[in-house]
Amino acid sequence: MLEKIGKYEIIRSLGKGATAVVYLARDPDLGSQVAIKLIRFGEENAAMSRRLRKLFQTEDAIGRRLNHPNIVKIHDAVVEPEQAYLVMEFIDGTALDKYCAINRLLPMHRVIGIIFKCCLALDYAFRQGVVHRDIKPANILLDADDNPKITDFGLGLNLLKDMGKDSTFVMGVGSPAYMSPEQVKNYPLNHKTDLYSLGVLLFQLLTGRLPFRANNPATLVYKIINMDSPSVCALNPTLPAGLDPIIKKALEKDLYSRYRNGAEFAKDLSSVRYQMLEEDQMQQDLTHFEKLRKVEFFTEFEDIELWEVLRISVWRELSEKVTLIREGENHRKFGVVVDGFVEISTNGRVICRLGASEVVGEMAFLHPTDPRRHATVVTLEPTLFLEINSAALDLSSDEVRERFNKVLLSKLLGRLREANKVLAKLGQTAVQGSSSAYAAGLMPPLELL
Repeated sequence: MLEKIGKYEIIRSLGKGATAVVYLARDPDLGSQVAIKLIRFGEENAAMSRRLRKLFQTEDAIGRRLNHPNIVKIHDAVVEPEQAYLVMEFIDGTALDKYCAINRLLPMHRVIGIIFKCCLALDYAFRQGVVHRDIKPANILLDADDNPKITDFGLGLNLLKDMGKDSTFVMGVGSPAYMSPEQVKNYPLNHKTDLYSLGVLLFQLLTGRLPFRANNPATLVYKIINMDSPSVCALNPTLPAGLDPIIKKALEKDLYSRYRNGAEFAKDLSSVRYQMLEEDQMQQDLTHFEKLRKVEFFTEFEDIELWEVLRISVWRELSEKVTLIREGENHRKFGVVVDGFVEISTNGRVICRLGASEVVGEMAFLHPTDPRRHATVVTLEPTLFLEINSAALDLSSDEVRERFNKVLLSKLLGRLREANKVLAKLGQTAVQGSSSAYAAGLMPPLELL
């Protein structure tokens, strides 16, 4: 364990990346804590060492010029023959990648506030002639007051320099899932590439998934260049509709249709903040999760899958005699009764009555071509109903879709067996056949034929 780097006293390691180690240290002159990024130049790979030195010098040069409350401040930089280190403002917080998982999403109003501040920070950087080029969750730290701090400008593109003579552009840098179409095609970049990446991050923080997913880089690149992202409101029905056009504009493949600058992006985000609940939703989410954990329908669901179910569902508290589904309608809405009872009927005649943990409306959802409803569902008493957004389920993870299909098929087969028992009671006496030809030994087993 290192004790000192230059004059700075090492306290502990904060993390390790592909090219650098970050330490928490103490500045003896100021008596304050700082973060130090240490890069060692290896003799075994001279080309990589030259690249690291270039990136380091870029981060130092750009970082010293940027002075914004939402950008990590650079205090000092030292280049030595075998290593270099960057002394930065220490942020006592965590990176945003902690809040990208479906079971750890932040409340909507907090996400919008964070991205709003990032928009303004990137707008400021652009006015200083800087493009980050690697905006992703791991490069944005969040302090205790929800203030984001953009870090790692080592891949930054300095627009104030002559690109033909003194370029800080390094081909192929960035994180593929967050790259803009022009970046994956190695086209010349401007500040709009950062706004695209920020749009991807906003999408992920609100839904728990990326707008484009693939099993290999080639397919991912194809989707980024050619395909439209899904509706964020379809993936998370609790979001205000005003977010869809904002994210669509941020993720525009055509540069002329994308946001012109971060300030314009931030202005649109501010227009939807009033539509959001300002209280913290985490406790309500936890209450809903714990309630679903006790519902028999979701017994086989993993915790992370159950959190995803919460994001694609709407909780409905209904009084008695409320029609959930009406015969003759065309839609694929279905859901699970959490508490209460509902009645299923067709042509005015009761089919059955269902209680907690039973699913209703699944037939139209499962049918590949016919969304028409063939039964009516009405509540018999105050009922808590979890309505599953079928469009969001279609776009959800493979694991959740497979889990739903398995449970729905099991429920459907169970009801079919019960229906057969009822029909049997109404039917005629069955014909009694003779012993099976196979059992009597008169025919060989099928495998021998």
